[in-house]
Formats: sequence, C-alpha cells, structure tokens
Amino acid sequence: MLRTSDYDYLLPDDLIARHPLARREDSRMMVLHRQGERIEHRWFREFPTFLREGDLVVFNDTRVIPARVFADEGKIELLFLEPVRETVWKCLVKPGRRMRLGATVKVRGVTGVVEEILSEGERIIAFDGPIDLEAAGELPLPPYFARAVEPEDAERYQTVFARERGAVAAPTAGLHFTPEIVVQIPHTFVTLHVGVGTFRPVQVEDLTQHRMHAERFRIGEDSARAINAARRLVAVGTTTARVLESQGLPVTARESSTDIFIHPPYQPRAVGALLTNFHLPKSTLLMLVSAFAGREFVLRAYAEAIAGRYRFYSYGDCMLIV
Repeated sequence: MLRTSDYDYLLPDDLIARHPLARREDSRMMVLHRQGERIEHRWFREFPTFLREGDLVVFNDTRVIPARVFADEGKIELLFLEPVRETVWKCLVKPGRRMRLGATVKVRGVTGVVEEILSEGERIIAFDGPIDLEAAGELPLPPYFARAVEPEDAERYQTVFARERGAVAAPTAGLHFTPEIVVQIPHTFVTLHVGVGTFRPVQVEDLTQHRMHAERFRIGEDSARAINAARRLVAVGTTTARVLESQGLPVTARESSTDIFIHPPYQPRAVGALLTNFHLPKSTLLMLVSAFAGREFVLRAYAEAIAGRYRFYSYGDCMLIV
C-alpha cells in the first residue's frame, strides 16, 4: 500500500519562514541530481547556471487575490475561492455553524445568502451585488505563518510576474525570481489558479484513496508553441508541473481544470527539471516532488536541509531537481 505516513518528517518550528528575506534572490537552493542521487548546496541566484541550451523555464503567472474577508458584523470569516457566476461565489466560511442553508451575511453592505453547501464544506453564496475584494479583503496567508498580514506581504506574497487574478495561495517557487533574473532566461507562462486544496492535509492513510481538488488552468497559444519546441522543460513550482503533466507532450492551447494527483511511482511525461520550495509533511506537494526524485532521496534531502537549517515553506528556501 502507498501510505501517507511514509511522507512524514519532523520540522523544528523555528525553521518555518514566516517572513521573506530582504531580497528575493538571496534564498538558498538545494540541488538534487537524480543521476547518482547527489546533493549540492547552492544559492538561488545561481539558478540560471543550471540551464542548458534548449531549456525553457515555465512560470505560473497567477496572482493571489485578497480573498480573506470578514463580514460586517466581524464574527464570520469568508475565503472567496472562485466566482460561480455573476455575484455568486464559492466560499469557505468560519464558523460553519453560523452559515447553514439560507443563512445571510453582509460584506460592505452587500447581502449574501447561502444557496448550497458542498461536500467539502464550501458554501455557494449568492450576493445581491458585486463584492469588491480589493476593498473588502486581505491576502489569505498560509495558516502556518501564524500571524496577521503585514505591509510587506502585499508585494512579497506575489511573484514579480503575477498578472492573472484568481489564486488563494501564491505559487511559491516563483517568489525567488527578480525581474533581472527573469529577463536573462528563456521562459514562458501558464496559468493555474492555486486553490484551497493547497492547505488541505491528506486525511487517509492509503494515499491512493485521496482525491485531489480541481484547479483551473490556461495555456495560451504562444506558450504552447514554445513548450512544444523546447528540448527540456524546467517547471517553476508544483502548480506548473501539474499543468504540464496533466497533458503530457505535446501540449495544446486550452483552458480547463486538472485534478491530477502526482505521487510515486508516477513517471514525469513532460517536465525535465523542477524548481520547488520545501513542503509540509504528508502533503500532496511532497508526494509530487517524490515522484520526480524518489521518496527516499527526497526525504534524505529534507533531513539534510533541516540539519543545515534551511528555511521551509512559502517564504523559505528552494530545491532544484535536475
């Protein structure tokens, strides 16, 4: 049986990076060479030196929306996940007991009614007018930050190339890049709007029974041509990897959604190298990384990262798998 507990590890709390470094490019970068299972300790600013002729770096250009909103009364918290239709949203709510079918909530004077409760607890809420999230909301920082939003997050919890609004979490491998680094490497963009499933733990021991959340993605025509012409695709982040692996090569320009669950013994079909951050224990993201480099090698690398006091999670250091 493929067991969720096989992807567990112990992380000291002080290695969780709750704030970004002063400069994006100053992160450390652990390089995993799959050939020979060799580990190097480098700096992210050296990333371009690992590219070779014919490589194409693929970014996710999604932009995090200020999706966390408190109702006017202050006692109900909503996370606006995605629009269902005009003025109707899929939301997570806390506390759920106050938002049963037919319950109402006000956001900036706009009234919403719970129309439906989905299997995972999300609410379909119909509002009687548009919701201006830019005015009403704040960035939905990951729960493990264990702090309130601060001014620096407005810039640093977005990639420098974020442009397509719709995510509730940042594609964090992209947070290391500066405009100066982006312009010197061959690259293109896809869009995958990171959903709330990013924060959901795997709750079954037999991981084959876990069902991935679906996330919307888009591949434009120019990007599809560039991707198909590349000798090797270097995916920046697990979200980009999911887009590319959901089709395999050649890709086609399309808008769709994917619920692909990548874990060993999956063999990558499209991605030749992967840049990613360090992920939570027993998470689907750690399982995805293990499909690219092997579970035992990845967990050995994580143990070495902990011993070397790498910074973990969204604002943390990164890993390059080649």
